[in-house]
Amino acid sequence: MEWIGVSSITGIIALLFVFFIAKKVMRQDPGTPQMVAISDAVHEGAMAFLKREYKAIAIFAIIVAILLAIGLKGQGWNFSIATAISYLIGASCSLIAGYVGLSISTRANTRTAQAATKGFNQALGVAFPGGAVMGLTVVGLGLLAFSIVFLILGYFGSGEMVAKMTRAAGIIAGFSMGASSVALFARVGGGIYTKAADVGADLVGKVEAGIPEDDPRNPATIADNVGDNVGDVAGMGADLYESYIGSLLSGVIIAVQTLETPELKIKGVILSFLLYGIGIISSILGIFFVRTGEKANPGKALNNGTISSAIFYVIGSFLLVIVMFGWDLSYFFATFSGIVAGMVIGFTAFYYTSGKSVQNLARASTTGSATTIIQGFALSCQSTVIPLVVIGLAILLSYKLGGFFGIALSAIGMLATTGMVVSVDAYGPIADNSGGIAEMAHMGKDIRKITDSLDAAGNTTAAIAKGFAIGSAALTALALFLSYTQVMNLSAIDLMGAGGYKIVAGVFIGAVIPYFFAGATMMAVGRAAFNVVEEVRRQFREIKGLMEGTARAEYARCVDITTAGALKEMIVPGVAAVVIPIVMGGLLGPEALAGMLLGSLATGVPLALQMANAGGAWDNAKKWIEEGNLGGKGSDAHKAAVVGDTVGDPFKDTSGPSMNILLKLMTVVSLVFGPMILVLHKWLLSLF
Repeated sequence: MEWIGVSSITGIIALLFVFFIAKKVMRQDPGTPQMVAISDAVHEGAMAFLKREYKAIAIFAIIVAILLAIGLKGQGWNFSIATAISYLIGASCSLIAGYVGLSISTRANTRTAQAATKGFNQALGVAFPGGAVMGLTVVGLGLLAFSIVFLILGYFGSGEMVAKMTRAAGIIAGFSMGASSVALFARVGGGIYTKAADVGADLVGKVEAGIPEDDPRNPATIADNVGDNVGDVAGMGADLYESYIGSLLSGVIIAVQTLETPELKIKGVILSFLLYGIGIISSILGIFFVRTGEKANPGKALNNGTISSAIFYVIGSFLLVIVMFGWDLSYFFATFSGIVAGMVIGFTAFYYTSGKSVQNLARASTTGSATTIIQGFALSCQSTVIPLVVIGLAILLSYKLGGFFGIALSAIGMLATTGMVVSVDAYGPIADNSGGIAEMAHMGKDIRKITDSLDAAGNTTAAIAKGFAIGSAALTALALFLSYTQVMNLSAIDLMGAGGYKIVAGVFIGAVIPYFFAGATMMAVGRAAFNVVEEVRRQFREIKGLMEGTARAEYARCVDITTAGALKEMIVPGVAAVVIPIVMGGLLGPEALAGMLLGSLATGVPLALQMANAGGAWDNAKKWIEEGNLGGKGSDAHKAAVVGDTVGDPFKDTSGPSMNILLKLMTVVSLVFGPMILVLHKWLLSLF
């Protein structure tokens, strides 16, 4: 148990480093009073949304905690109440991480814009540390809290060490479920918000009014900038936080359930924790490699940080396995397969959302928006092939090396450098916001050129992060599924035997759930965006002098409409992800539920990749045209590309990214509520 305490120390180190870089960012010059006023409006809008969102999540979390306490009482009140408390702690840590990250990202935007007046490297030196606050808060707080809760449960449990760990693993599954619950609401709510504002700003501002992006005359521009933060900082942070916790949970559960001897079980649990500790140190070291000269490529600088973190993790995990297991490197190669798979998936997303792929997509815009959408859809279909094959190979290799525990280690390897991945992703909204502030404060073309360069790199690295998040979701959900089969004693079921038909039926039912979820979230964005479009049109129509620049837009009105719409629309998808597994398992049994989880995983992962990559490609094709290619801004090709980008917005920032959380949340709900589902099913059978 003492070695698990060592891993918690790395969490403390990460949080201390967060404090250091946050202070460094906040010491930077925020710029002119006009710039500060714009930044304050974005900050206030983001915090207002977060406050209202967190209230809604808190109500949901309390209800679920009560259900856990009551529904699991058959396992003993100590078990059920401890699980409910663990759930609330997991949810609270996710909320805290989002609040900390958003607090800094919405302050770093104006400081990045002001730093751009001194040079490119100075601007990057503010934007990236601002994103690193979110990245290191996610992993530091996650590992620290999970370790402490696990240690407390282990020390206060009864029996020998393996029995303590087994009981602690069952209870702490609630922690992972709490993280997943918050993540889904944060991702869906933030995604609906950001895309409703973005669609409204683009359709009316760019297409109808013909004014530039982030033009201060556009009433939706502040809401759009707020949305970037609540979607890609708080939302992505919560997403990878719950993957991070879920993969660690699966490693712990599978170690105590499947490894042969008590000594090996204990070592497996310790290895899972220490690998994450090495990942945190690797992410911190990788941050120092994100630097560049005045004429260098910011995307390359960010990729240097990602690759450096991965290399440090590989070296550290290699040494750790040697110390713990000697020269038997099976577990090292299992975790190595995960980080290699993550890098391949991420850079496959990079290939399909940049370079020649995007340029060919942009050329399709010269013949209209229909051909843009056809080309983008085809591109996104092709982009799923390599990631799915790589995930399959990682599963085969890791199982060959370490059985079910090897698969869990592969998921841990893919997520070990989450601190760096989230840092790079959270950098994007800061760079984007800095460009908006530069435009609204009329800072000049030279400054906007620097911020646009930072923003372009952020768009590409965001595609890598989304691919990474979806790939990690596949392995994490599979590892959690294996944990479910172990806990529910389903691992020996024969498809051709009794109960096998229920699994097959469940696969077909589960296969449609991602499509239902994608449709629900896409329509939610459409409804919320409709209200924003109507409001922007109203202001252009009714506020005299707005288009001439002599009157001020009512920004707060758009922020309020978008906030209300996002919070209303996130309820159904969030509740459905919890209710569906319980209803499915209760009605058709744990075997059918296992099939449902497999079916949703098989269709959800490629669908999520397809939507994320399609949106990224359409977005970057539009930006390539805006750089002056194919007629530049205002051309027919540009108008067609804007339509493609608008279609892709909810693809890449709402439905696609939230899909991976759906898969993990349904699996961890099945794991946590497994005993209750079994009792419910037996009771329903007795009635009929």
